[in-house]
Amino acid sequence: MLVDFELIRRAQKNDENAFNDVVLAYRRRILGTIARLIGHPEDVEDVGQEVFLRLYFSLDQLRTPEVFEPWLYRLTVNASYDYLRKRRRRMESRMADLSEQQVVVADAVASSKADLATEQNRQTRQYVEELLSVVSEEDRLLLVMKEVEGLSLKEMEKIYNVNENALKVRLFRARQRVLKAMPAPSQPAKAGVPD
Repeated sequence: MLVDFELIRRAQKNDENAFNDVVLAYRRRILGTIARLIGHPEDVEDVGQEVFLRLYFSLDQLRTPEVFEPWLYRLTVNASYDYLRKRRRRMESRMADLSEQQVVVADAVASSKADLATEQNRQTRQYVEELLSVVSEEDRLLLVMKEVEGLSLKEMEKIYNVNENALKVRLFRARQRVLKAMPAPSQPAKAGVPD
């Protein structure tokens, strides 16, 4: 907890100074969470203000100060999702205002961007598969479970039946072997030196 329970109790009883202290204590954390959730830096402050307004008007509904942080986090997530829904609706209404020709052009641009992204993803997948094909099967399985499937070390502990530190060492070594297998980047020719 960034603040003590007594400060939250005072804020619940409409103590303005206590509420301001709570906001100051959690402001950076809340804005960071919002930034990661919405992905639009220009709107983070606005969504943060909405979170603290919701907090101000609903703080009296908090059952106990002990659940304050998860409750504040839930307010933050809900305000961020509300922002994203409104933004999506605004984008849809803007599309409805476009002429048919503008929609065709927008679709063509979006399609070409999607095609480019698909091709880049295909090339990246192919490159990763080539890199993983030159390391041992054990390294490949370990790296795929951690980096591709996103398993946590705790989940992998159960699979490998070893402790977390041993897994960290194995992952480090597997990553090092993949790095060694990578082709060296081509060096540009130096001026005045014949090839």
